[in-house]
Amino acid sequence: MQFVEIKDLKPGMRLAKPIYNKMGVMLYDRNSFLTMSGIKSIENFGLIGLFTLEPAEPLPPISQEDLEFEQFQVIYMFRIKEIMEQLQRGKEPTGLPALTADILKNFGSVDHKLNFIQTLRSSADFVYKHSICTAILSAMTSNIMNFNAAEKNILVTAALLYDLGYLYVPRTLLEKDEITEDDLHIIQECRRKGFQLLDPETNKYMLHTEVLNVIQQTLTMLSIKDPAEFREKKFSKLAHVIMVTDKFNQLTAMNLHHVPLSEMSAIRFLKESPDFYQPKTVSALSSSIHILPNGCSIDLSNGDKGIVLMENSMNFLAPVVLNIRDNQIYDLSDPKVAEHLQIADIMKTMDNRIVVDEETLKQFSSDSKLQNALAIFRQKFREKNQRMANANPKA
Repeated sequence: MQFVEIKDLKPGMRLAKPIYNKMGVMLYDRNSFLTMSGIKSIENFGLIGLFTLEPAEPLPPISQEDLEFEQFQVIYMFRIKEIMEQLQRGKEPTGLPALTADILKNFGSVDHKLNFIQTLRSSADFVYKHSICTAILSAMTSNIMNFNAAEKNILVTAALLYDLGYLYVPRTLLEKDEITEDDLHIIQECRRKGFQLLDPETNKYMLHTEVLNVIQQTLTMLSIKDPAEFREKKFSKLAHVIMVTDKFNQLTAMNLHHVPLSEMSAIRFLKESPDFYQPKTVSALSSSIHILPNGCSIDLSNGDKGIVLMENSMNFLAPVVLNIRDNQIYDLSDPKVAEHLQIADIMKTMDNRIVVDEETLKQFSSDSKLQNALAIFRQKFREKNQRMANANPKA
C-alpha cells in the first residue's frame, strides 16, 4: 500500500481504501481500478491523495469491524463539521453531547485492540477528520488507563473541540513546506481564536468547566517547545492524553509535507520524546491499537523481510516473527535474539509482500520442526504474559 498525491494518480491504479459519502455510503470500493473520469470525480472531493495498491500487491484482508470503523469516521466527520459551523455562527453546538456519547459507546469500552485506520483527508476537511480521529484514539486510550465515565466524557468532548481554531489558519500557511517560528505564532493565535468561540468567560454553552480547562491546558502544551519549560508545568492527565493522541494522529495521517509514518514509527517517535509525551499515556495508546498484528509484513534490521506470527501484547516490538529468507522463527522477546535482530519498520515496499490472514496463520506449518517450535513459542508466551499480568494487575 502506498500514498499517492492526487496530481500523481493515473488510470489503472487500484484503490487500497474505500471512499464514502457523508452518509457512510461507499462510493468506490477497495480494489477498484481508477479511470480518467473517476480521477476527475475524486479530484472534486478535494482529497490530498489516495492510498493505492502496488501493481503486484494482493488485496489485504479486511474485517467487518475495520469497515465499520471507516464508516463511523466518515459519519462522525460530518457531524463535527456541523457542530464547528454552529460555533462559528455563535450558535449552540446541539449535536455535541450525542456525538461524544456515540464515540464513547463505540470506542470507550472496547475489550480488545482495534486496527486504527486513517481516513482519506482533503485540505477542506482535515480539521474535522483530525478532531474525530483524536477523539476516537483518546476514548480508546482512556479505557486502557481506567478513566471513569465522567473523565472519559470530558476527555472526548475536549478532544473534539481543542483544535477548532485550526479552521482559521490561512491555507497558504498550511501548504508551506517549512513552518517558521512566526508561522507557529500565527497558528497559536488561531487556536486561541477558536477557543474563544466556546465563550470560556461566560460559558454560555454550559460546557463542563473541566472541558474548558483541558482545552486550555492542551493549547498551552502545544505551544511549548522547550522540554525544560514543559517539565516545570503541571498538566492534567486528560490533557496529556490529547497531547499524545494529537501527535500520533498527525504523524500517521496523510500530509502535504511528508509521507504518513507507520503506527510503529509514530509510537517510536513518541517514546523518544518522553518530556513532551507522557510514557504511560503512550503505552496506553499502543495497548489499545494493533501496531504489529499477526500477519503483518515487516522489514528486519538485518535487511531481511519477515512476517509477524504472534503479536506480543506486552511489548509490540518483540513479537514472534518468521524470517522469509531462512524460513526460521525468531522470538524477539528473547534478549539474545534481540541483540542482533529487531524490527526496522512495517514493510513499505509491498510488491513482494506475502499476505497472511488470521485463519492462514492458525494453520501455519512448513515442516514438523517449525510446527513444534511455534507450539513452544506459544506456550512460552502464554506463561510469560501470565507472569507479567500477575505482577502488574489492572487497577
